[in-house]
Amino acid sequence: MLESIATQLANGARRVAAAASVRRLVRQQDGTAAVEFGLVAAPFLALVFAIMETAVVFFAGQALETAVADSSRLIMTGQAQTQGLNASGFKSAVCAKIYGLFDCANGVYVDVKTFSSFSNVSMPSPIDGQGNFQNNFSYQPGGPGDIVVMRLFYQYPVY
Repeated sequence: MLESIATQLANGARRVAAAASVRRLVRQQDGTAAVEFGLVAAPFLALVFAIMETAVVFFAGQALETAVADSSRLIMTGQAQTQGLNASGFKSAVCAKIYGLFDCANGVYVDVKTFSSFSNVSMPSPIDGQGNFQNNFSYQPGGPGDIVVMRLFYQYPVY
């Protein structure tokens, strides 16, 4: 009988100790920061990289816009015509204005068209109905008093 009471007391003590260790484990919060970071890290990093990619694309757009403004000045002032620049020569002049963001020789497309009046100006989209880029551009710098429209295109890879 004495042994059974001792066994019961030992079993009870073990249960109390087990319950206390479970309560202690539940109360501990040492790893919660790591778990919370693990849950938040992937969406946070995706958002950071998306913001960086968007900033680079906007910066590239501004670089192209500046190159168009600077290069179209060659046509507007007649320098492109008097220097006898052809399509590849004018593209080289455009590429000289673009710094480091683009593969200018293979990726930038220059479209220069001349029109007789503003009502005749029509600039078709370079994207066809299937979403494919169509390289059907021309180089017509025109002369004094002509209406000239210049466009630059670059297919920027988005990651």
